[in-house]
Amino acid sequence: MARGHAKVLVLAGVGATGLLASIALPPLLAPSGASLISDSPKEVMDQAWQIVFRDYLDINGKYTPEQWRKLRKAMLAKTYGSPKEAYEGIRGMLSSLDDPYTKFLDPREFKELQIDTSGELSGVGIQLSLEKDTKQLVVISPIEGSPASKAGVQPKDVILAIDGKSTKGMGTEDAVKLIRGQAGTIVTLTLKRKTQTLDVALTRQRIELHAVEHQLNTTPDGGKVGYIRLKQFTATATKDMRLAVQDLEAKGVDGYVLDLRSNPGGLLVASIEIAREWLNEGTIVSTKTRDGIQDIKRATGRALTDKPLVILVNEGSASASEILSGALQDNHRALLVGQKTFGKGLVQSVRGLSDGSGMTVTVAKYLTPSGRDIHKHGIDPDVSVKMTALEAQRLKLEDLGTRRDPQYKVAENTLVKQLNTLKASAKSSAKPGVQAYSPTGANLPSALPKN
Repeated sequence: MARGHAKVLVLAGVGATGLLASIALPPLLAPSGASLISDSPKEVMDQAWQIVFRDYLDINGKYTPEQWRKLRKAMLAKTYGSPKEAYEGIRGMLSSLDDPYTKFLDPREFKELQIDTSGELSGVGIQLSLEKDTKQLVVISPIEGSPASKAGVQPKDVILAIDGKSTKGMGTEDAVKLIRGQAGTIVTLTLKRKTQTLDVALTRQRIELHAVEHQLNTTPDGGKVGYIRLKQFTATATKDMRLAVQDLEAKGVDGYVLDLRSNPGGLLVASIEIAREWLNEGTIVSTKTRDGIQDIKRATGRALTDKPLVILVNEGSASASEILSGALQDNHRALLVGQKTFGKGLVQSVRGLSDGSGMTVTVAKYLTPSGRDIHKHGIDPDVSVKMTALEAQRLKLEDLGTRRDPQYKVAENTLVKQLNTLKASAKSSAKPGVQAYSPTGANLPSALPKN
Protein backbone atom coordinates (compact mmCIF):
# COMPACT_ATOMS: atom_id res chain seq x y z
CA MET A 1 0.00 0.00 0.00
CA ALA A 2 1.47 3.35 -1.03
CA ARG A 3 2.08 5.90 1.67
CA GLY A 4 1.54 9.60 1.06
CA HIS A 5 3.77 12.29 2.44
CA ALA A 6 2.72 13.70 5.78
CA LYS A 7 2.04 17.39 6.28
CA VAL A 8 3.72 19.26 9.10
CA LEU A 9 2.06 22.19 10.82
CA VAL A 10 3.97 23.73 13.72
CA LEU A 11 2.15 25.11 16.75
CA ALA A 12 3.28 27.62 19.33
CA GLY A 13 -0.01 28.15 21.09
CA VAL A 14 -2.04 26.69 23.90
CA GLY A 15 -5.11 26.16 21.76
CA ALA A 16 -5.27 24.14 18.56
CA THR A 17 -4.20 27.02 16.33
CA GLY A 18 -1.07 27.40 14.30
CA LEU A 19 -0.23 26.62 10.68
CA LEU A 20 3.44 27.23 10.02
CA ALA A 21 3.95 25.60 6.65
CA SER A 22 3.22 22.48 4.65
CA ILE A 23 6.45 20.69 3.86
CA ALA A 24 7.14 17.26 2.51
CA LEU A 25 8.50 14.65 4.88
CA PRO A 26 10.03 11.26 4.16
CA PRO A 27 7.46 8.47 3.99
CA LEU A 28 6.37 7.08 7.35
CA LEU A 29 8.27 4.08 8.65
CA ALA A 30 7.26 0.83 7.05
CA PRO A 31 5.13 -1.31 9.39
CA SER A 32 6.51 -4.59 10.59
CA GLY A 33 3.18 -6.36 10.18
CA ALA A 34 1.50 -5.04 7.03
CA SER A 35 -1.13 -7.78 7.10
CA LEU A 36 -2.53 -6.28 10.31
CA ILE A 37 -3.34 -2.95 8.68
CA SER A 38 -5.00 -3.85 5.42
CA ASP A 39 -8.10 -1.76 6.16
CA SER A 40 -8.26 2.04 6.25
CA PRO A 41 -8.98 2.59 10.00
CA LYS A 42 -5.92 0.54 10.95
CA GLU A 43 -3.87 2.36 8.34
CA VAL A 44 -4.72 5.67 10.00
CA MET A 45 -3.98 4.21 13.42
CA ASP A 46 -0.58 3.00 12.25
CA GLN A 47 0.24 6.39 10.76
CA ALA A 48 -0.50 8.02 14.12
CA TRP A 49 1.58 5.41 15.92
CA GLN A 50 4.57 5.91 13.64
CA ILE A 51 4.49 9.70 13.96
CA VAL A 52 4.84 9.32 17.73
CA PHE A 53 7.49 6.61 17.35
CA ARG A 54 9.57 8.85 15.13
CA ASP A 55 9.15 12.35 16.56
CA TYR A 56 7.50 12.47 20.00
CA LEU A 57 9.30 14.40 22.72
CA ASP A 58 8.71 12.61 26.02
CA ILE A 59 7.74 15.32 28.52
CA ASN A 60 6.60 13.10 31.38
CA GLY A 61 8.91 10.08 31.32
CA LYS A 62 5.97 7.90 30.27
CA TYR A 63 7.23 6.90 26.81
CA THR A 64 9.57 4.07 25.90
CA PRO A 65 10.00 2.61 22.38
CA GLU A 66 9.56 -0.93 23.70
CA GLN A 67 6.22 -0.25 25.37
CA TRP A 68 5.09 1.73 22.36
CA ARG A 69 5.85 -1.24 20.07
CA LYS A 70 3.82 -3.54 22.33
CA LEU A 71 0.93 -1.08 22.31
CA ARG A 72 0.97 -0.95 18.51
CA LYS A 73 0.77 -4.71 18.26
CA ALA A 74 -2.13 -4.83 20.70
CA MET A 75 -4.05 -2.00 19.00
CA LEU A 76 -3.66 -3.41 15.50
CA ALA A 77 -4.71 -6.90 16.64
CA LYS A 78 -8.18 -5.57 17.52
CA THR A 79 -11.14 -5.40 15.17
CA TYR A 80 -12.69 -1.99 14.49
CA GLY A 81 -16.19 -1.91 13.06
CA SER A 82 -16.06 1.73 12.01
CA PRO A 83 -13.66 4.66 11.69
CA LYS A 84 -15.21 6.10 14.87
CA GLU A 85 -14.12 3.03 16.84
CA ALA A 86 -10.62 3.33 15.41
CA TYR A 87 -10.53 7.02 16.30
CA GLU A 88 -11.37 6.20 19.90
CA GLY A 89 -8.60 3.62 19.83
CA ILE A 90 -6.13 6.23 18.60
CA ARG A 91 -7.21 8.65 21.33
CA GLY A 92 -6.76 5.92 23.93
CA MET A 93 -3.35 5.08 22.55
CA LEU A 94 -2.23 8.72 22.68
CA SER A 95 -3.67 9.23 26.16
CA SER A 96 -1.11 6.72 27.48
CA LEU A 97 1.52 9.41 26.88
CA ASP A 98 -0.12 11.64 29.49
CA ASP A 99 0.51 14.70 27.29
CA PRO A 100 -2.53 16.99 26.82
CA TYR A 101 -0.91 18.55 23.74
CA THR A 102 -0.50 15.28 21.83
CA LYS A 103 -3.96 14.44 20.57
CA PHE A 104 -6.00 13.08 17.68
CA LEU A 105 -8.31 15.18 15.49
CA ASP A 106 -11.08 13.53 13.49
CA PRO A 107 -11.73 14.93 9.97
CA ARG A 108 -14.22 17.54 11.24
CA GLU A 109 -11.89 18.70 14.02
CA PHE A 110 -8.93 18.80 11.64
CA LYS A 111 -10.91 20.92 9.20
CA GLU A 112 -11.88 23.28 12.02
CA LEU A 113 -8.22 23.64 12.94
CA GLN A 114 -7.48 24.73 9.38
CA ILE A 115 -10.39 27.19 9.50
CA ASP A 116 -9.14 28.56 12.82
CA THR A 117 -5.73 29.19 11.28
CA SER A 118 -7.29 31.36 8.60
CA GLY A 119 -8.28 33.91 11.21
CA GLU A 120 -11.91 33.05 11.95
CA LEU A 121 -13.42 31.17 14.85
CA SER A 122 -16.91 29.80 15.22
CA GLY A 123 -18.39 29.70 18.70
CA VAL A 124 -18.00 31.86 21.79
CA GLY A 125 -14.32 32.79 21.55
CA ILE A 126 -12.53 30.83 24.26
CA GLN A 127 -9.04 29.35 24.21
CA LEU A 128 -9.00 26.16 26.29
CA SER A 129 -6.39 23.92 27.86
CA LEU A 130 -6.52 20.72 29.89
CA GLU A 131 -4.73 21.19 33.20
CA LYS A 132 -2.29 18.30 33.46
CA ASP A 133 -2.42 17.75 37.22
CA THR A 134 -6.12 18.34 37.89
CA LYS A 135 -7.42 17.21 34.46
CA GLN A 136 -9.72 20.21 34.53
CA LEU A 137 -10.66 22.32 31.51
CA VAL A 138 -9.17 25.77 32.02
CA VAL A 139 -9.76 28.98 30.09
CA ILE A 140 -6.47 30.32 28.76
CA SER A 141 -8.07 33.52 27.56
CA PRO A 142 -11.24 34.77 25.92
CA ILE A 143 -10.78 36.30 22.48
CA GLU A 144 -11.23 40.04 22.57
CA GLY A 145 -14.65 41.17 21.38
CA SER A 146 -16.07 37.65 21.51
CA PRO A 147 -19.21 36.61 23.43
CA ALA A 148 -16.98 35.11 26.15
CA SER A 149 -14.99 38.33 26.51
CA LYS A 150 -18.10 40.50 26.65
CA ALA A 151 -19.63 38.21 29.29
CA GLY A 152 -16.60 38.57 31.55
CA VAL A 153 -15.05 35.10 31.18
CA GLN A 154 -11.51 35.32 32.57
CA PRO A 155 -8.19 33.47 32.19
CA LYS A 156 -7.83 30.56 34.63
CA ASP A 157 -11.62 30.08 34.91
CA VAL A 158 -12.32 26.35 35.25
CA ILE A 159 -15.17 25.01 33.11
CA LEU A 160 -17.13 22.64 35.32
CA ALA A 161 -20.03 21.98 32.94
CA ILE A 162 -21.29 22.79 29.44
CA ASP A 163 -25.08 23.05 29.13
CA GLY A 164 -25.31 21.14 32.39
CA LYS A 165 -23.04 18.31 31.25
CA SER A 166 -20.10 17.79 33.60
CA THR A 167 -16.65 18.21 32.05
CA LYS A 168 -15.10 15.71 34.44
CA GLY A 169 -12.93 13.39 32.34
CA MET A 170 -13.66 15.46 29.21
CA GLY A 171 -10.89 16.41 26.79
CA THR A 172 -10.57 19.69 24.95
CA GLU A 173 -11.90 18.20 21.70
CA ASP A 174 -15.12 17.03 23.32
CA ALA A 175 -15.51 20.37 25.07
CA VAL A 176 -15.06 22.24 21.79
CA LYS A 177 -17.73 20.07 20.16
CA LEU A 178 -20.21 21.08 22.85
CA ILE A 179 -19.26 24.75 22.96
CA ARG A 180 -19.23 25.37 19.24
CA GLY A 181 -22.45 25.42 17.27
CA GLN A 182 -24.67 27.39 14.95
CA ALA A 183 -24.45 31.16 15.23
CA GLY A 184 -27.31 32.61 17.24
CA THR A 185 -27.74 29.59 19.53
CA ILE A 186 -26.94 29.70 23.23
CA VAL A 187 -24.52 27.62 25.29
CA THR A 188 -24.28 27.88 29.08
CA LEU A 189 -20.93 27.38 30.80
CA THR A 190 -20.64 26.62 34.50
CA LEU A 191 -17.42 28.24 35.66
CA LYS A 192 -15.38 28.02 38.83
CA ARG A 193 -13.46 31.19 39.66
CA LYS A 194 -11.46 30.69 42.84
CA THR A 195 -14.19 29.89 45.39
CA GLN A 196 -17.05 31.18 43.24
CA THR A 197 -19.23 29.10 40.90
CA LEU A 198 -21.28 30.86 38.24
CA ASP A 199 -23.33 30.07 35.14
CA VAL A 200 -22.66 32.15 32.04
CA ALA A 201 -25.01 32.00 29.04
CA LEU A 202 -23.23 32.80 25.77
CA THR A 203 -24.71 33.36 22.33
CA ARG A 204 -22.56 31.73 19.65
CA GLN A 205 -21.37 33.82 16.72
CA ARG A 206 -18.86 33.84 13.90
CA ILE A 207 -15.75 35.56 15.21
CA GLU A 208 -13.27 37.34 12.98
CA LEU A 209 -9.82 37.71 14.44
CA HIS A 210 -8.04 41.02 13.91
CA ALA A 211 -4.59 40.21 15.20
CA VAL A 212 -3.22 43.72 15.68
CA GLU A 213 -4.68 47.02 16.84
CA HIS A 214 -2.69 50.19 17.43
CA GLN A 215 -3.10 53.78 18.49
CA LEU A 216 -1.08 56.88 19.32
CA ASN A 217 -1.17 57.85 23.00
CA THR A 218 0.06 61.07 24.56
CA THR A 219 1.68 61.08 28.01
CA PRO A 220 0.88 63.77 30.60
CA ASP A 221 4.15 65.54 29.71
CA GLY A 222 3.40 65.49 25.99
CA GLY A 223 5.38 62.41 24.93
CA LYS A 224 4.17 60.22 22.09
CA VAL A 225 3.66 56.52 22.84
CA GLY A 226 2.83 53.93 20.22
CA TYR A 227 0.44 51.38 21.76
CA ILE A 228 0.14 48.07 19.89
CA ARG A 229 -2.08 45.20 21.00
CA LEU A 230 -1.23 41.80 19.49
CA LYS A 231 -4.11 39.45 20.26
CA GLN A 232 -2.96 36.27 18.52
CA PHE A 233 -0.15 35.07 16.29
CA THR A 234 -2.21 34.46 13.16
CA ALA A 235 -1.19 34.15 9.52
CA THR A 236 -1.57 37.92 9.06
CA ALA A 237 0.00 39.04 12.36
CA THR A 238 3.50 39.69 10.99
CA LYS A 239 2.21 41.92 8.21
CA ASP A 240 -0.25 43.67 10.53
CA MET A 241 2.53 44.35 13.06
CA ARG A 242 4.78 45.80 10.38
CA LEU A 243 2.04 48.14 9.17
CA ALA A 244 1.28 49.25 12.73
CA VAL A 245 4.93 50.07 13.49
CA GLN A 246 5.38 51.89 10.19
CA ASP A 247 2.28 53.98 10.82
CA LEU A 248 3.39 54.90 14.34
CA GLU A 249 6.94 55.67 13.20
CA ALA A 250 5.49 58.08 10.63
CA LYS A 251 3.64 59.80 13.46
CA GLY A 252 6.88 60.36 15.34
CA VAL A 253 6.39 58.22 18.45
CA ASP A 254 9.07 58.31 21.14
CA GLY A 255 8.63 54.67 22.22
CA TYR A 256 6.27 51.71 22.31
CA VAL A 257 4.08 49.63 24.59
CA LEU A 258 3.37 46.19 23.09
CA ASP A 259 0.40 44.51 24.75
CA LEU A 260 0.53 40.68 24.81
CA ARG A 261 -1.90 40.21 27.69
CA SER A 262 -4.20 37.20 27.21
CA ASN A 263 -2.51 36.32 23.92
CA PRO A 264 -2.60 32.49 23.85
CA GLY A 265 -0.06 32.11 21.06
CA GLY A 266 -0.54 30.72 17.56
CA LEU A 267 1.98 30.47 14.77
CA LEU A 268 5.58 29.73 15.68
CA VAL A 269 6.83 31.44 12.54
CA ALA A 270 4.85 34.58 13.40
CA SER A 271 6.52 34.87 16.81
CA ILE A 272 9.95 34.61 15.17
CA GLU A 273 9.22 37.09 12.38
CA ILE A 274 7.65 39.60 14.75
CA ALA A 275 10.69 39.34 17.03
CA ARG A 276 12.82 40.22 14.00
CA GLU A 277 10.73 43.35 13.50
CA TRP A 278 11.86 44.56 16.94
CA LEU A 279 15.30 43.01 17.31
CA ASN A 280 18.29 43.77 15.08
CA GLU A 281 20.69 41.13 16.37
CA GLY A 282 20.82 38.19 18.74
CA THR A 283 19.17 34.82 19.25
CA ILE A 284 15.38 34.70 19.29
CA VAL A 285 14.62 31.11 20.27
CA SER A 286 16.06 27.61 20.08
CA THR A 287 14.11 24.38 19.83
CA LYS A 288 15.36 21.06 21.09
CA THR A 289 14.03 17.67 19.98
CA ARG A 290 14.38 14.35 21.80
CA ASP A 291 17.59 13.77 19.85
CA GLY A 292 19.02 16.96 21.23
CA ILE A 293 19.01 18.75 17.89
CA GLN A 294 18.74 22.51 18.34
CA ASP A 295 17.19 24.71 15.69
CA ILE A 296 18.31 28.24 16.52
CA LYS A 297 16.46 31.25 15.12
CA ARG A 298 18.25 34.60 15.10
CA ALA A 299 17.52 38.22 14.26
CA THR A 300 18.38 39.25 10.73
CA GLY A 301 19.30 42.93 11.11
CA ARG A 302 15.96 44.18 9.78
CA ALA A 303 14.33 45.68 12.84
CA LEU A 304 11.74 48.34 12.04
CA THR A 305 12.67 50.55 14.99
CA ASP A 306 15.19 50.80 17.79
CA LYS A 307 13.05 53.01 20.02
CA PRO A 308 12.43 51.93 23.64
CA LEU A 309 9.92 49.16 24.14
CA VAL A 310 7.84 47.93 27.07
CA ILE A 311 5.81 44.70 26.83
CA LEU A 312 2.64 44.03 28.81
CA VAL A 313 2.10 40.37 29.85
CA ASN A 314 -0.17 38.42 32.17
CA GLU A 315 -1.05 34.84 33.05
CA GLY A 316 -2.91 34.50 29.75
CA SER A 317 0.21 35.29 27.69
CA ALA A 318 1.28 31.87 26.46
CA SER A 319 3.58 30.00 24.11
CA ALA A 320 4.29 32.21 21.08
CA SER A 321 3.75 35.23 23.35
CA GLU A 322 6.38 33.81 25.67
CA ILE A 323 8.80 33.20 22.79
CA LEU A 324 8.52 36.86 21.78
CA SER A 325 8.64 38.16 25.36
CA GLY A 326 11.59 35.94 26.29
CA ALA A 327 13.54 36.93 23.18
CA LEU A 328 13.15 40.65 23.75
CA GLN A 329 13.71 40.42 27.50
CA ASP A 330 16.84 38.26 27.27
CA ASN A 331 18.33 40.50 24.60
CA HIS A 332 17.63 43.58 26.75
CA ARG A 333 15.47 44.99 23.97
CA ALA A 334 12.36 45.39 26.13
CA LEU A 335 11.18 45.52 29.72
CA LEU A 336 8.27 43.29 30.72
CA VAL A 337 5.50 44.75 32.85
CA GLY A 338 2.55 42.89 34.37
CA GLN A 339 2.22 39.35 35.69
CA LYS A 340 4.06 36.05 35.25
CA THR A 341 3.17 34.42 31.93
CA PHE A 342 1.33 31.10 31.43
CA GLY A 343 4.33 28.79 31.06
CA LYS A 344 4.04 26.66 27.91
CA GLY A 345 7.44 25.85 26.50
CA LEU A 346 6.51 23.00 24.16
CA VAL A 347 6.24 22.90 20.38
CA GLN A 348 3.66 20.78 18.57
CA SER A 349 3.41 19.82 14.95
CA VAL A 350 0.11 18.96 13.33
CA ARG A 351 0.09 16.04 10.91
CA GLY A 352 -2.56 15.30 8.36
CA LEU A 353 -3.46 11.61 8.08
CA SER A 354 -4.60 9.72 5.00
CA ASP A 355 -8.38 9.83 5.63
CA GLY A 356 -8.59 13.56 6.33
CA SER A 357 -8.08 13.27 10.08
CA GLY A 358 -4.98 14.57 11.82
CA MET A 359 -3.10 14.83 15.08
CA THR A 360 -0.98 17.19 17.09
CA VAL A 361 2.20 15.81 18.59
CA THR A 362 4.72 17.39 20.93
CA VAL A 363 8.02 17.31 19.04
CA ALA A 364 10.28 19.79 20.82
CA LYS A 365 10.68 22.24 23.64
CA TYR A 366 11.86 25.76 23.18
CA LEU A 367 14.40 27.74 25.15
CA THR A 368 14.74 31.51 25.43
CA PRO A 369 18.04 33.09 24.25
CA SER A 370 19.56 32.77 27.74
CA GLY A 371 18.66 29.06 27.80
CA ARG A 372 15.59 29.31 30.04
CA ASP A 373 13.11 26.45 29.85
CA ILE A 374 9.92 28.26 30.83
CA HIS A 375 7.52 25.30 30.61
CA LYS A 376 5.26 25.32 33.69
CA HIS A 377 7.32 28.20 35.12
CA GLY A 378 6.44 31.10 32.86
CA ILE A 379 8.41 34.32 32.46
CA ASP A 380 8.66 36.79 35.32
CA PRO A 381 8.08 40.43 34.42
CA ASP A 382 10.73 43.05 35.16
CA VAL A 383 8.03 45.17 36.80
CA SER A 384 5.32 43.19 38.57
CA VAL A 385 1.83 44.71 38.42
CA LYS A 386 -1.21 42.67 39.36
CA MET A 387 -4.72 43.64 38.43
CA THR A 388 -7.32 42.99 41.11
CA ALA A 389 -10.54 41.16 40.27
CA LEU A 390 -12.45 44.40 40.83
CA GLU A 391 -10.13 46.33 38.50
CA ALA A 392 -10.46 43.64 35.82
CA GLN A 393 -14.24 43.69 36.17
CA ARG A 394 -14.42 47.46 35.85
CA LEU A 395 -12.02 47.62 32.91
CA LYS A 396 -13.92 48.03 29.66
CA LEU A 397 -12.66 46.98 26.24
CA GLU A 398 -12.22 50.58 25.17
CA ASP A 399 -10.13 51.25 28.29
CA LEU A 400 -7.33 48.89 27.23
CA GLY A 401 -4.18 50.79 26.38
CA THR A 402 -5.34 53.97 28.10
CA ARG A 403 -4.49 55.48 31.48
CA ARG A 404 -7.75 53.99 32.77
CA ASP A 405 -5.99 50.62 32.37
CA PRO A 406 -3.94 50.14 35.60
CA GLN A 407 -1.32 47.87 34.05
CA TYR A 408 -0.93 50.00 30.95
CA LYS A 409 -0.48 53.07 33.16
CA VAL A 410 2.52 51.43 34.84
CA ALA A 411 3.87 50.31 31.46
CA GLU A 412 3.64 53.87 30.12
CA ASN A 413 5.33 55.27 33.22
CA THR A 414 8.10 52.67 32.84
CA LEU A 415 8.58 53.74 29.22
CA VAL A 416 8.69 57.42 30.20
CA LYS A 417 11.47 56.65 32.71
CA GLN A 418 13.45 54.96 29.93
CA LEU A 419 12.94 57.94 27.65
CA ASN A 420 14.01 60.39 30.35
CA THR A 421 17.16 58.34 30.99
CA LEU A 422 18.00 58.44 27.30
CA LYS A 423 17.45 62.21 27.17
CA ALA A 424 19.71 62.72 30.18
CA SER A 425 22.35 60.50 28.61
CA ALA A 426 22.16 62.44 25.35
CA LYS A 427 22.61 65.76 27.16
CA SER A 428 25.56 64.37 29.11
CA SER A 429 27.29 63.08 26.01
CA ALA A 430 26.82 66.46 24.33
CA LYS A 431 29.02 68.14 26.96
CA PRO A 432 32.71 68.51 25.97
CA GLY A 433 34.86 65.71 27.39
CA VAL A 434 31.89 63.73 28.74
CA GLN A 435 31.03 60.34 27.30
CA ALA A 436 27.69 58.69 28.12
CA TYR A 437 27.87 55.18 29.47
CA SER A 438 26.60 52.43 27.20
CA PRO A 439 26.25 48.92 28.66
CA THR A 440 27.20 47.44 25.30
CA GLY A 441 30.16 49.72 24.71
CA ALA A 442 33.73 49.99 25.99
CA ASN A 443 33.31 53.39 27.65
CA LEU A 444 33.59 52.05 31.19
CA PRO A 445 35.08 55.27 32.69
CA SER A 446 31.78 57.09 32.10
CA ALA A 447 30.03 54.60 34.40
CA LEU A 448 32.48 54.98 37.28
CA PRO A 449 31.88 57.44 40.14
CA LYS A 450 33.74 60.72 39.83
CA ASN A 451 36.07 61.99 42.63
